[in-house]
Order: sequence, then structure tokens, then C-alpha cells
Amino acid sequence: MPSAASTPLLRITDLEVSYHGTPVLHGIDLTVAEGERVALVGESGSGKSTTAAAVIDLLPAGGAVTRGRIEYRGDDVTHADDKRMRRLRGRQVGLVPQDPMSNLNPATRVGKQIAETLVAHGVASGREARKRAVELMGEAGIPDADKRSKQYPHEFSGGMRQRVLIAIALACEPDLLVADEPTSALDVTVQRRILDHLETLRSRRGTSMLLVTHDLGLAADRADRVVVMQHGRIVEDGPAHELLRDPQHEYTRRLVAAAPSVSTATRTGAVATSDEDPQQDKGLEPILVAEHLTKEYSVRGRRERLTAVDDVSFAVRAGTTTAVVGESGSGKTTVARMVLGLETPTSGEVRVAGEHVATAKGAQRRAIRRAMQPVFQDPYASLNPMFTVEHIVDEPLRVFDVGDRRSRRARVAELLDHVALPRDLAQRHPNELSGGQRQRVAIARALALDPRLVVCDEAVSALDVLVQDQILTLLGDLQRDLGLSYLFITHDLAVVRLVAHDVLVMQQGKVVEAGTVDDVFERPGSDYTRELLAAIPGADVFT
Repeated sequence: MPSAASTPLLRITDLEVSYHGTPVLHGIDLTVAEGERVALVGESGSGKSTTAAAVIDLLPAGGAVTRGRIEYRGDDVTHADDKRMRRLRGRQVGLVPQDPMSNLNPATRVGKQIAETLVAHGVASGREARKRAVELMGEAGIPDADKRSKQYPHEFSGGMRQRVLIAIALACEPDLLVADEPTSALDVTVQRRILDHLETLRSRRGTSMLLVTHDLGLAADRADRVVVMQHGRIVEDGPAHELLRDPQHEYTRRLVAAAPSVSTATRTGAVATSDEDPQQDKGLEPILVAEHLTKEYSVRGRRERLTAVDDVSFAVRAGTTTAVVGESGSGKTTVARMVLGLETPTSGEVRVAGEHVATAKGAQRRAIRRAMQPVFQDPYASLNPMFTVEHIVDEPLRVFDVGDRRSRRARVAELLDHVALPRDLAQRHPNELSGGQRQRVAIARALALDPRLVVCDEAVSALDVLVQDQILTLLGDLQRDLGLSYLFITHDLAVVRLVAHDVLVMQQGKVVEAGTVDDVFERPGSDYTRELLAAIPGADVFT
């Protein structure tokens, strides 16, 4: 840890930020010393991302610093001109933003985008910049970096796009890295690889880091100090392990209590563990059966076809949850898309309630659609911003011509009750809701047709710890009350420990381990599974 007497690299004093004249940050005092790692934690809307954006003058339209001071190496940059901030950003302060798709140019190859950063700041040019861009992609954990540098962002998974942003942020080896949820889209092994690389950079060059995260385990493992924010104010600040093991503020205690842990087998309101499973009769017909699923793709620049899913078989027992876990690119989302009928298997088959998904037509296909519904990762992207909540939730009823307008309105009210949302939200639009409320709307829509199976593709990975806890409890309550089955796609093994009965571990398109959640977590038989479990952050704090 740096000396307390040394001049901080970053000093924020009495900072107030307002949007359209309304304050959202209230007197923030924060320092980041040379070589120090500071984590900002708190629920969505607490002000942590706004604080980070203010540091580098990237507040959204309508936002402004209305009081206080931001200093970098003693230089007041609170209201610095564009020329000064352009010199600061990238070369001295690197930024890893949260949303990879909106921060990458869809019309430019990813390697060129990384090289452009090197050229813009005079670090390298020409062939040297292109070569270094490939090296940075490899350091960020992107396989086949030379070939993939010639691809476009849409040809990358969400996790791979995030790695590209990390490569751009590290390109100029900045003195301060501002990382806004830098690994929220990444699985634990890649997360560890990326953060190990950041730690190497920090120790070699004394790089400081301001880390915005909702992952308390990550903060415990990767920060020297944790700063807890609520409603635009700092409510607690202290050494990471000390603060998270013995939180003093009531809000911090709530955050810590909600953090999932691999040592926790279940909790009140969560999905039952396998030994409490009401469907223990193994002879019961599964709601979902996948047999020998294989999916191949043609890839730009490669003669051979890419096998994304390779001979995968599993079943989901009625009333239970099967989790599919693995690294980004392991094939788990492709499996979910084939189950949903959004991708056609190259070979193999999927059956839902005994019906073949790929070949079903007419009434059979409609029956499958009613029996199975999805909940996706990003509720804002999956909800039409032009529609009201009522219109979104009753859309499946209208598509399937269920009931009349009056009965559908009553059904929407009933569904909002199911997901613990006030009925008066029915006339609001998605942009008027919090992230957790939007995900509840997505779940309500999924339940509209009384499905037997819900496919959750990273359904809680974008949520802060308190909202995630609420959504997982909700899913557990719905399973208990409605007898739902879940296919749960996730990279978060701590969440799997809470919600799943059975687990399927995938690596490079293949199943490397399958079994009950207790067997896989307590007696893993695969080296890869053991590596995943060992990479879960915060194990020494949240036990």
C-alpha cells in the first residue's frame, strides 16, 4: 500500500454532479493513491458509474459537475478543455466502459480499432501498431488473436468484445485505469486472467485502478480499499477485507448478506437443493431432452468450419433447474439458442414436452412456443422501448389470441403480482424502470402463456448484488409455486450453487462434466471444473 502522506494520483473533493439541475452526487470525497486499487461498490443508481465518468469528463448529456474539484497529479481538471482531456484520456487514464457493443465501431475490424489507439497517442504506428494490437488481444485472453483481429465486433461474443475494450484501455499502459464493470460479462477463468494481467501491469508500472463493480467478491480479491456508495453518497470506506468481513453500515451489511457464495447450498426463497427436490423420481418424463446436439459455423478467414457445440446431450427434469456453465465461447449460449429454436442444429435434436423443436410446424410449433419461454441477459435490449409494460407483457397473449382485451389486462395485473411489481407500473415504459424492474417485466412476459420451461440466458449477470438476490429469490418462489423448470445459462458458479439442481460444464463446445450441483461442486471430476471453482472471486471472504 502507498504511503498515506504521498500526494494522491487522483483526488476528488466535495464533488456534486447534477443532471438537468438535479443533484445525483452529494459531496463525494475520494482519493486514489499511486499504485492503489480502489473499488466503488453499491447497487444500481448509487452513483458509482457517475463518479467514474466525472473523473474523465464523460458524463452523459445533461450531466455536469456543479460543485467540487477533481485533481489529477495535483492538476485541477474539473473543467479542463477538450484538448487537455484528450491528452489525459487514453495516455494517462485508461477507460474500460461497461457496454462493449456501443463502444466499438461496428464497421471497423477490431484489430484496427486497437491499433488506432496506439497511433493516436504516438505509441506506435503502421505495422508495429498492428502487431502490438494482436499482442494486446492475446494478453486480454482472445484466442487466435491474429485471425480474430481481422474480424468485426458483431462476430465476437459479448465477453470477447469486452476483452477488446480491455485491450484498448491497456494499449498505452496508463497510470490510472478507470474500469466500469470491466469483467461483468466474462466467465471466472477469463476474469481472473484479465485481472491477473492488470495486476502485473500495476505492480510493474505502479498503475492505479478505480474499479466500479457490483461484484463484492471481485472487490475483495482485487482492491486494496472499498468505497461503498448509496443514493449518491459514500456511506462506508475502508480496507477491502476488513470492511467486507466486518461491515459497519447497515447498507453495507445488506450488500454482503446478498452476495452469493459457493459455500452456500441454498437459502430462504431460493430454488430447492437436490436433496429437497420434489421430482426425485428419475422415471419422470423430462420436460426438455437434448440429444447429440452439434452446431457448426463457417468463419471468415478460416477454411475449416467452427464447431461451436460438439455432441451435447442432457435433460431437464420437470420442476428442477439445470445450469449450463463454461467460459465465454464454450457453446453454452448456442445450446440455449438451439433449445429455443433460434438456431437449427447441424445434427442432433431437441425435444420439449415430447415435441421435436427443429421440425415442428403449425400447431406443434405453437404448442412448443407456449411450453417454453426465454429470459435474456439485457432486459433493456429485449424490451421494446416504445411499448408500455402492459403492452410488453400481454404481447404473447395477443400473438396466441388468448382472451379479450379485458381478460388480458386482468392477466397482466396478475403477472405483475407474480413478479412483485406494483400494478401501476403497467402504463410506464422500460426507460422509466430500474434494471431490476425491467428484468421482472421480462420474467412476467415469459410467464404470460403459463410455460412449463423457462430458458434463462445470463438472466442476472448484468444486475447488482441486491437486485440479483431479489431476482433469484423470485425465480425460486415461482418454481415452487408454479412448478416451473429452468434451463439456466450462466458463467457465475456462485449463482449456480444457489439455484441449480443439476449442472452441465462445457468447454470448447463439449460437455466435460455433468451431475448434481452437490457432486460437481464438492467432488469435481474434471481439471477444468476445478479451475472454474478455484477462479471464483472472494472465496476467502464470503464463506
